Amino acid sequence: MNQINIGFALTGSYCTFAEVIPQVERLAEEGYNLFPIMSGNAYQTDTRFGKAKDFVHTLEEICGKPVASTLVEVEPIGPKKLLDLLVIAPCTGNTLAKLATGITDSSVTLAAKAHLRNGRPVLIAVSTNDALSNGAKNIGGLLNYKNIYFVPMAQDDSGNKPTSIVADFQKIPDSVNKALMNNQPQPILY
Repeated sequence: MNQINIGFALTGSYCTFAEVIPQVERLAEEGYNLFPIMSGNAYQTDTRFGKAKDFVHTLEEICGKPVASTLVEVEPIGPKKLLDLLVIAPCTGNTLAKLATGITDSSVTLAAKAHLRNGRPVLIAVSTNDALSNGAKNIGGLLNYKNIYFVPMAQDDSGNKPTSIVADFQKIPDSVNKALMNNQPQPILY
């Protein structure tokens, strides 16, 4: 596995960072060569869930590399064929919409575009309050794209947030293995 290069990109679903970062650690422990990526907002925004610099530092410690957070830093992913797989976890509704419509104005969406041009898999772990409303069309569209895979997901609080979906982040390592073999982890929704 030391030969397998995985980009691990975080977008601004800050409330899930504490669940996602242990999965980055698991992948590192399994021997994957990890390249950390953060959207500009995730890279610089302090929230009630933690300070951005602390998340950046943690990712850099786990991966042993600096976090890429700019267009310039992620652009070489495509031409240099740097990655075997790109994981986007958490993936916000905003990022889903951009991926579904081909907008590449953030480090994460440009990383995905650059990576997909090489015909390699992207694994998405959804975290958005509008997944079963306005975001549903984006998830549905992306399910039809070649080389796009999803971590299994479910409603996270159907009583208070009836359209919210969050991936089961603990399934990221298993989903990575399946996406590397061009298999969609099942069930997608549970």
